[in-house]
Amino acid sequence: MIKQYLKESLSHVNSSDLVVVSPDAGGAKRADALAKELKAGLAIFSKKRDKPGVVARMTLVGDVKDKTCVIVDDMVDTAGTLTRAASELIEHGAKDVYASAVHGVLSDPAIDRINQSPIKEFIVTDTIPMDDNEKRCPKMRVLSVAPLLAEAVKRIHTGGSLSNLFRNAPTTEDGGDVGKWSLD
Repeated sequence: MIKQYLKESLSHVNSSDLVVVSPDAGGAKRADALAKELKAGLAIFSKKRDKPGVVARMTLVGDVKDKTCVIVDDMVDTAGTLTRAASELIEHGAKDVYASAVHGVLSDPAIDRINQSPIKEFIVTDTIPMDDNEKRCPKMRVLSVAPLLAEAVKRIHTGGSLSNLFRNAPTTEDGGDVGKWSLD
């Protein structure tokens, strides 16, 4: 869902001017997969912690100068790493910074951090309700997982394939109606 949204909303950006960024080494595989799908470059942050929960240093591996960057993460809690990564990208010459996460826990002070950050748009799904957070954060774009869940229930009920929902090229061979939206 996030990939499809990014493809549409960043269609004005040439793929050679786009870089997908992982905020930490643990998300490198996810970022690499998205970069390949978007035909974009890849950058990864390496974090050094002096003590648990406190990032002492972030080192960027990759070129972001004059590029539009998209930070991809699985979950954002206080948004400390996310917003620090966004600031580091700008310091390294990035033109624009977008950010995305599947799950937005968004504990305080996450919304304030995002609002005060150089992030142009923060894309998140509603796997955790976002109503209050969305009102407080004009940069936030919430994508509904309702169509995905509805299609999963339908496929379970009719004996269709759930695995096709998450493949790179969804099909309707098992009766699913994935043509209305992209799920990968």
